Amino acid sequence: MGNEALDTLFRQQLIDLLATRLLTAHTGSPTTIQPIKGGLAPKTLLRAVERLRSDSDADVSLAALAAEAALSRFHFCRAFKESTGLSPHAWLRQHRLDQAMNMLRDTDVSVMSVAATLGYTSQTAFAASFRKLTGETPSDWRRRMR
Repeated sequence: MGNEALDTLFRQQLIDLLATRLLTAHTGSPTTIQPIKGGLAPKTLLRAVERLRSDSDADVSLAALAAEAALSRFHFCRAFKESTGLSPHAWLRQHRLDQAMNMLRDTDVSVMSVAATLGYTSQTAFAASFRKLTGETPSDWRRRMR
């Protein structure tokens, strides 16, 4: 699964957030949204996480994840975040970072191979993403962890 999946999830979440803000501004409803208790049912969360972890080309769009959970995209995102502490996009980004860290720490494969395995289009894109989340380049992180 490449950056397209992350980009798609991020765009869909952004569109949903903007639509919600526009609707509440237009209807005169308060812009603060009261937190709603509860998240996804454990089995629903497990299915969503398995689908996000999947390396297949299966559809991991918000629409597909929400449809499988029988929720709107907005409610799926809210419930997913309530259950995991992260939005689907952030969860997937963190999962990929965890995979990268394990590969960098536990194997001798090149940074380029790690990037390719995780679906990044280039080593530069991977390094930029890794540095944004950790503050270090993959090579520096690897040297420090060994």
